[in-house]
Amino acid sequence: MYYQDPYNREQELIKDLEKAINGEYSAIQCYERLAGMTKDAKERNRILEIRQDEIKHFTAFSGIYEALTGTKPTPQIIGFCPTKYLAGLEASIIDEQETVDDYLNIAQTAENRMIKKAFRDAATDEQNHAVWFLYFYTKNK
Repeated sequence: MYYQDPYNREQELIKDLEKAINGEYSAIQCYERLAGMTKDAKERNRILEIRQDEIKHFTAFSGIYEALTGTKPTPQIIGFCPTKYLAGLEASIIDEQETVDDYLNIAQTAENRMIKKAFRDAATDEQNHAVWFLYFYTKNK
């Protein structure tokens, strides 16, 4: 029978939260820049809505992190944000899709229902974001 020490499981969750927090923080910064690159008002507004979702995820994950560790996270920018609009859209599609997989894995292994729900809900949002970015990429290519 497979047994994992609860302490190790919690430490893995904390590492996953740190990665998720950094990813959301990075996306918040990048999507603000990306929104400023487009001349299309509808695209800009949608990207800013997506950015708001990322802020919501960042806040939720930070709250979970603080509840588990007793400390506030110290987010860092990971990766880079392209300086050209199409490259930014393409990078966003890939990042959002990879994030869906990560968040679903975290939701599947988490034992706490609130944590499961937070990551499942975020995965759903991330999938939706990927579709929007793919649409903008295709439209602008």
